[in-house]
Amino acid sequence: MAKLGKAATSNELKQSFEEHRVVTEQQVGRVEQVFQLLNIKAIAKKCEAMEGLTREADSIVAETQKGTLSRDAGLIMAAQKVEHYEIASYGGLAQLASTLGLEEAKNLLGQTLQEEKDTDERLTQLAISSINLEAEKEEAPAPVQEEEKQAEESGENQGDPV
Repeated sequence: MAKLGKAATSNELKQSFEEHRVVTEQQVGRVEQVFQLLNIKAIAKKCEAMEGLTREADSIVAETQKGTLSRDAGLIMAAQKVEHYEIASYGGLAQLASTLGLEEAKNLLGQTLQEEKDTDERLTQLAISSINLEAEKEEAPAPVQEEEKQAEESGENQGDPV
């Protein structure tokens, strides 16, 4: 979510992404604790679903105008898709741990589950209290042609077109 924070316009949204980044570091520690409780070596694995959600967020950044709250509205939706995926994952794992009688693992996973739900709720409140309302007021920018976008990024097209 660090990438989303850099792309965000609203200071509140930037702060929310940064706060969640810190929380995520703590969550990783909890997941490692669960692996230790189970005497299993934690091995990082590529998650195809998360990779797809990340690509989708990248496309929102690429397809929206920098400095707009319309971009922020899209970023919130992208972030909430990630949160919902994490809520489903941690919820399922916490329930499985409970079923297996692994109370400590259930509690660790449940704490992370609650943090993900809290993040989702904060994003919703941010969207409905300000960002979506302000984004609606923005004029829709004309679509940028790929050649124009590339020229703009490379510093070409500095003069006024005739």
